[in-house]
Amino acid sequence: MTDKEIHKAIASDPDARPLPPDFWKNATVSIPAPKHLLSLRLDPDTVAWFKAQGKGYQTRINAVLRAYVKAHS
Repeated sequence: MTDKEIHKAIASDPDARPLPPDFWKNATVSIPAPKHLLSLRLDPDTVAWFKAQGKGYQTRINAVLRAYVKAHS
């Protein structure tokens, strides 16, 4: 999209509204910790299901595992 098309789309979006001037006042930069590379054996149907959801299946598997850890901590 061109800049003009982007601005037109934003203007036509009823949910788009300007941010208040102090929106970024308390923002901080945070760099996430690097992830550990490991080999993990999963059932083929489990992997197939996550892959069928589209790109980013490993990220989704991580999110499910993270939610499990949080629920059981």
